[in-house]
Amino acid sequence: MSGQDPHSHHGHGHPGHGGHDHGAMIRDFRRRFWVSLALTVPILALSPMIRGALGLGSVLAFPGDGLLLLGLATLVFVYGGRPFLGGLQEEVAARQPGMMTLIGLAITVAWAYSSAVVLGLPGKVFFWELATLIDVMLLGHWIEMRSVAGAAGALETLVSLMPRQAQRLRSDGEVETVEVSALQAGDRVRVPPGERIPVDGRVVDGRSAVDQSLVTGESVPVGVTEGDTVIGGAVNGEGALTVEVSKAGEQGYLAQVVRLVEEARESRSRSQDLANRAAGWLTWTALSAGALTLLAWLVFTSRAFDFALERMVTVMVVTCPHALGLAVPLVVAVSTSIAARNGLLIRDRAAFERARNLDTVIFDKTGTLTEGRFGVQSVIAFGGYDEERVLGRAAALEAHSEHPIARGITEAARDRGLEPGAVEEAANLGGEGIEGRLDGVRLRVVSPARFEREVGELPGDERLQAALDSARTTVIVVEEGRAIGAVTLADVVRETSREAIRALRSRGVECLMLTGDHRAVAQAVAEELGLDDFFAGVLPHEKADKVAEARRAGKRVAMVGDGVNDAPALAAADLGIAIGAGTDVAVEAGDVVLVSSDPRDVLAILDLSRATWRKMLENLFWASGYNLVAIPLGAGVAYGAGVLLSPALGAALMSLSTVIVAINARLLRLAPASS
Repeated sequence: MSGQDPHSHHGHGHPGHGGHDHGAMIRDFRRRFWVSLALTVPILALSPMIRGALGLGSVLAFPGDGLLLLGLATLVFVYGGRPFLGGLQEEVAARQPGMMTLIGLAITVAWAYSSAVVLGLPGKVFFWELATLIDVMLLGHWIEMRSVAGAAGALETLVSLMPRQAQRLRSDGEVETVEVSALQAGDRVRVPPGERIPVDGRVVDGRSAVDQSLVTGESVPVGVTEGDTVIGGAVNGEGALTVEVSKAGEQGYLAQVVRLVEEARESRSRSQDLANRAAGWLTWTALSAGALTLLAWLVFTSRAFDFALERMVTVMVVTCPHALGLAVPLVVAVSTSIAARNGLLIRDRAAFERARNLDTVIFDKTGTLTEGRFGVQSVIAFGGYDEERVLGRAAALEAHSEHPIARGITEAARDRGLEPGAVEEAANLGGEGIEGRLDGVRLRVVSPARFEREVGELPGDERLQAALDSARTTVIVVEEGRAIGAVTLADVVRETSREAIRALRSRGVECLMLTGDHRAVAQAVAEELGLDDFFAGVLPHEKADKVAEARRAGKRVAMVGDGVNDAPALAAADLGIAIGAGTDVAVEAGDVVLVSSDPRDVLAILDLSRATWRKMLENLFWASGYNLVAIPLGAGVAYGAGVLLSPALGAALMSLSTVIVAINARLLRLAPASS
């Protein structure tokens, strides 16, 4: 049960539901549980065994009470037991007996035998056992499914990133609004400033800076002009563009990302969980022990058939412990709540449980190890000017821009207590800078490429050359046509990243980094954080390939990321960890979501996964271990010594096992969430 892949067929998870509409499955199990629980109350009150155990004798007895009990129990058997009976059929058809086979057999034997007793066969009624068993199993499935609900939202979120309409240019030059699905290769569309580019294409007119961070993970907005390609889903900057469609519909980049996420999820292991495997063994044990018990009493003793049948039924019912139905779901529920309190949202149980064996963590750079925002790294002043003048002039101009570089510069000026003056006639330079006038002086902040194209050679400053060689983002501050300085910026490394990497490596976990940035930028971050290795210039679709490559090498890999381009890699890893402050699609594609965007939480995941696994093993032992004693006693092996396990005592042992399992699951709260 626990950790069932939401996409797997329902024969081993949640029968009768197809494994697709998780919300409907949860509602269905919840409804069946409450209805069955309500019917169980009168069943308990009417059961002779319960009345006898409570010393009530015939207090609640009345003519026809047996038939009423049969009717109520049949309702619970048919309505509450339907998912398990359906699962029994599917597992038998697939020749893979598991939890559903065990539950289905137990409730069928209990119902059929008890019905026969009510109708005249000598023996005892097990209807109360039937009803409580169904209640507990429904509750276990309901708890578990609530903890893994929501695995299908990634694809919808990806699709929602794309605009539904586009402004298509007609042959007469007029603009018409059309559905994006109607666009074909060769069509031309207008993309106003600030709008999302609707399709993959080539710029045929205009100049701008395009923010592709949401789509490709590239932290630096990319300047584009005629002839450059753009990706659907990227956000246009401050210049209007005309784009000729090159790929539309299923051929577009985001459509391919959707397919990659889908394929990665579908290719996941379908291995059964621990509880299901334990149930498989118990199924064969129950069948074998029950049949042998019946035959032994009939063939080797002179006991009546009803006694032999009661022994068989006792063995069958005892072998299906209530506790096994709750052993894993209770731990799942407790660990999920612990995780949530610590900012870890578990979405895929199977992947989370595998986290205990991780030996490699691959981090995306932008927005994961870094904050995804520009910070000023250095201010370089030329020819007698001072740094404050350079930064102040730049900040005065950039105050008129919403560009990420502009925000980084204005924040740096504010941190230094500078008060930039009021700029007049501010104008954007088509994605390559900004210009204006301050106190009558003409100012510009431009890219090095534009400076060289319009003014001439850059100043021969060693610090400037070092910044350009490092591939850090650099802008030139120009006053009346003369360069007075430069400002270098880089993606700000998270303070918590260093601690996370250090702690992971101290545990023998290899730490790697993937990024679409230049090698020089990646190397600087890798050296600063002490990473084992890094991969730079990785194209979006190659990230999943890198993860797959590591897994083929025998590594157990966790991928940590936050962008749309990370979604396939998150889905391809043994454990996908999504930074919660990132895009919705990364959150949906991840197996675990870090709400606080703190890389140190990867450690908490490892610790909690190990503690959870340990509790599951302990609970499965308590849930199944008592069978070693209960089955032989229920079969009557100690009958000659005057010891015979009654159904009521067998049920008491089951109840004790369930209580131990519940207490043990709660003890997980004492385990540390992180080291």
